[in-house]
Amino acid sequence: MADKLPNTEVNLLSIERYWFLTWTTYGSWLPGDKRGFTNPEHNSPDTPTALPNPALQSFAKQQMKGPVVFLSRLHATSLFEQFQETARYRNWLLCAVAIMPTHIHMLVGVPNDPEPSKLLADFKSYGSRTLNSRFGRPQSGTWWTESGSKRRLPDAHSVEATVNYLRNQPNPLLIWTRDDGIESPRKRPAD
Repeated sequence: MADKLPNTEVNLLSIERYWFLTWTTYGSWLPGDKRGFTNPEHNSPDTPTALPNPALQSFAKQQMKGPVVFLSRLHATSLFEQFQETARYRNWLLCAVAIMPTHIHMLVGVPNDPEPSKLLADFKSYGSRTLNSRFGRPQSGTWWTESGSKRRLPDAHSVEATVNYLRNQPNPLLIWTRDDGIESPRKRPAD
């Protein structure tokens, strides 16, 4: 029997779904990348990423409208504050956040069953608005790549494993979990 999801109350709304959201900064992980990439056919749990495609990656690079966007610690702090505000306003439960220079991971619990694309779009949109107002718009006109990964977590074990995964991100600008608070970036031993 699968573990039941934690029943957490936020503003008297019961959390029914947990989503693991991931998105990248503009130009940092192009389609066709040798590390693999997600697309509609490769974006569900236990599905491998799409295979590298150098021609697709080269084409994507030629289409770029500005340099790759890298986040700083100041960006990360501003984003985290906005993510908290967005979650509070929407009555979503922000469970964990990991912000790295080129991508963001987030675990969020939601009441009812909103479209995961709405969750991702709201966090990215309000995050962009904050970054634009504090740091100016990037040359490309956007901070993020299009879309992102939206993985539904089916049980409590998956939620716990995702929190642990976020806690152990290499070279983070900011890591936060509901239990731990903000963690300063950790020095990792050289490999």
